[in-house]
Amino acid sequence: MAKKDYYEILSVERSASEGEIKKAYRKVALKYHPDRNQDDPSAEDKFKEAAEAYEVLGNADKKAKYDRFGHAGVDGQGGYGGHGGGMNMEDIFSNFGDIFGGGGGGGGGDFGSFFGGGGGRGGRRVQKGTNLRVKVKLTLEEIDAGVEKKLKINKLVNVAGGSYSTCSTCGGNGSVRRLTNTILGQMQTTTTCPTCNGSGQSIDKRPPGSDENGQKREERVVSINIPAGVEDGMQLQVRGEGNEGPMNGMAGDLIVLIEELPHESLVRDGQNILYKLTLNFADAALGTAIEVPTIGSKAKIKIAEGTQSGKVLRLKGKGLPAVNAYGKGDQLIYVTVYTPKQLSKEEKASLQKMKSSENFAPVDEKSDRGFFENVKDFFN
Repeated sequence: MAKKDYYEILSVERSASEGEIKKAYRKVALKYHPDRNQDDPSAEDKFKEAAEAYEVLGNADKKAKYDRFGHAGVDGQGGYGGHGGGMNMEDIFSNFGDIFGGGGGGGGGDFGSFFGGGGGRGGRRVQKGTNLRVKVKLTLEEIDAGVEKKLKINKLVNVAGGSYSTCSTCGGNGSVRRLTNTILGQMQTTTTCPTCNGSGQSIDKRPPGSDENGQKREERVVSINIPAGVEDGMQLQVRGEGNEGPMNGMAGDLIVLIEELPHESLVRDGQNILYKLTLNFADAALGTAIEVPTIGSKAKIKIAEGTQSGKVLRLKGKGLPAVNAYGKGDQLIYVTVYTPKQLSKEEKASLQKMKSSENFAPVDEKSDRGFFENVKDFFN
């Protein structure tokens, strides 16, 4: 089932500013918060759906990828909310609860109370693990069909057997508040707890071989499905496959950077594939049938008599798919005619006899129709 458009979920225009997107999210989240809709089982799904939309549109980098590639540009192997299953209610409160702490901007009012005072449900802030980045090299054949890749990654994991207690400095909130006297009066500031670094917990029993957070690095194999049509430089995001958060916190993400490997004879141009075909003079003049490479295969094409250098042939549908659209591009074959550099006496004699023929007199085929008209006809 196709995902709903994130802009429609938050009821904002594509040109909406960061502040307008944040305000719209506050409004939708207020409307569908589960605590206010206990008799409506669908409210939680809509609440998660809004969080998924804001997680993308509220981030400038992700928003740019979504605007260009749609869901395929930001989903990777899953998303938040009810679509990807990667973010539960605790995740939402941990990541976005802070934007409801005040009453301005979107009528949030006392909405922060739903989030345990802005620090996450139940009061403790869950510390998220850091993201990991890997590069995946793909051939044109893999890009054309889509591919499953198994990646070995070295990630931080929480070691079993550790025990934790609530941080005595911040009381489990992960942050501490201080009053500072200024010329404008007392001002309250909130900073990350220096004792627990925002996790809200301290370690009581450290498992053997683990660090100060009860973690160690382990090699894991992650299987990811890369959609057909990805482009060089595109990034895919795999939820929850980054470093695990300290003190059993939420895992970070795995960022997969796509690198396209060069093909031995084909060149990519967006969805189209380009191929240069060099013909000898005899085949160009007499016409022939010839095989040309395509992605993962070959195709036999007919060369008409009198084919000129610069002619472009098209194999419809032999290009690449788009990540977020239907159909494929074409393969464009650019024809060049090779002029031999060395000739035998017999070959020279034959050409001397033929060059005076009227059929060998050059004809400017573009004199009747302009070059741009020819190009226009080709692409229409």
